[in-house]
Amino acid sequence: MVAPTGSRSSLQERLDFVGLDGEARKRLKQMKPFIDKAIPTALDTFYKAVRAHPEAQTFFRDEAHLAGAKNRQVDHWGVIADAEYGAAYETAVRAIGHAHARLGLEPRLYIGGYALITEQLIRSLVAENRPGLFDRSSKREDLAASLAVLVKAVFLDMDLAISIYLEELDAQRSKAEAARAEAEKNQKHALDALTEALHRLASGDLRTRLTADVAAEFLQLKEDFNSATAELEKAIARVAVASTAISDGTAEIGQAADDMSRRTEQQAASLEQSAAALNQLTSAVKRSTIDAAETATRVVTARKEAEMSGDIVRNAVAAMNQIEKSSSEIGQIIGVIDEIAFQTNLLALNAGVEAARAGEAGRGFAVVASEVRSLAQRSAEAAKEIKQLIAASTAQVMAGVKLIAETGTVSEKIIAQVVEIDGGVAQLANSSTEQSTGLAEVTVAITQMDQATQQNAAMVEQTTAAVHSLRHQAEELVRTISRFKIHDVLPTAREKPERGERPAVRRSGHLTDGNAAFATEGGDGWHEF
Repeated sequence: MVAPTGSRSSLQERLDFVGLDGEARKRLKQMKPFIDKAIPTALDTFYKAVRAHPEAQTFFRDEAHLAGAKNRQVDHWGVIADAEYGAAYETAVRAIGHAHARLGLEPRLYIGGYALITEQLIRSLVAENRPGLFDRSSKREDLAASLAVLVKAVFLDMDLAISIYLEELDAQRSKAEAARAEAEKNQKHALDALTEALHRLASGDLRTRLTADVAAEFLQLKEDFNSATAELEKAIARVAVASTAISDGTAEIGQAADDMSRRTEQQAASLEQSAAALNQLTSAVKRSTIDAAETATRVVTARKEAEMSGDIVRNAVAAMNQIEKSSSEIGQIIGVIDEIAFQTNLLALNAGVEAARAGEAGRGFAVVASEVRSLAQRSAEAAKEIKQLIAASTAQVMAGVKLIAETGTVSEKIIAQVVEIDGGVAQLANSSTEQSTGLAEVTVAITQMDQATQQNAAMVEQTTAAVHSLRHQAEELVRTISRFKIHDVLPTAREKPERGERPAVRRSGHLTDGNAAFATEGGDGWHEF
């Protein structure tokens, strides 16, 4: 006979131990009609107690479930009453034990239920075998034997069911412990692999990945760790590229800022020199304006004197005989005066051009002004000679009656030339005044530009300092990032674009060939920003 449990006594050993031998089993089998009749009532009593007990009631969903359980118990008691104790009985007992273990039905409830059923069976058996007056002794012995067999069968059934229940619990516990041990083993394996990976990661190796085989419940952790380290590696790679690019960019910006700072300093120095030169030029133009005004006054005086000489010529009728000779000399003087007028007009024109281009013509204007003064002196000498000739002509007026008309004509021409000279000198004076005003305005503009350039120079110096600080910080970031080890997932650094030759600084060309008012040291001229 197959034992119902692995490590416990076999079913036969239990039968022998409790004394359920062939005779006892025969008696139990004879009690089958009684058990079949009494068991439904006993089960009713049991399920009545179940309905009144909340803990026991939780094992049944509803009345239908309870009724099905009752029917299966009736069938099982029929197997017990058969007293075969073979494969069918063993299967039924195993089913009960496994069901109790699966449902979590504790032995105390199971034993209590059997106590209620056994109580009802005993009461029914005693009531049915109540002894009479004359056969009391034999009835008692027969009842006692029947009760003993019934109790043995009940306790054997409980023993087997509880043993299987405990065996199932042991199996579940062993299975749970094995599963827990396996889980702990898998967990330790995963944690060891994760610890090693984290150690490599902490040392800066961002190429670290979890490559060890792990249990299914740690696969998601493995994937998440690998994904996180991959994303971290990409992020650090991008930061490395960006930091390198920032370092390169700040180096270029720093170089450009230094270059700009030097250019700004040169520009400020050039503007300062220009402002000083313009101040000097303005002073010179003011002096030229005063000289031009004085020249105009003298020309007006000369004009008046020329007009008076005409009257003298008309009054010199007595000396006309000598006028012919003097007329020749007067013609030469008139030629000089014409040349003076012509040169004066040209110089006035040049002076106007130079005034329009004051930035280049300061020194040239001084030359023109000198020439104007020289010509004015020569005009004064010519006028003086004209006066002497006219005086001589007066003494000889009688000899030159025929030439009076011609002398008057020449005098009128001289007056006309002097008038023209007067107009030219007046225009020259006006131009000098306008030039002086324009240069004053240019001086103010240059001064303002000088102040703005000084401010720009200070700002450029601050910018240069900030750029150098940013460059140092970028280099520190590059050094910090360089300690991380990464795959070549991204370019290690942005390729620096080749810097072409800087375009030559475009300089303002000279408008004229005149002398420059100012120039920077080395002849570099103006620099563009």
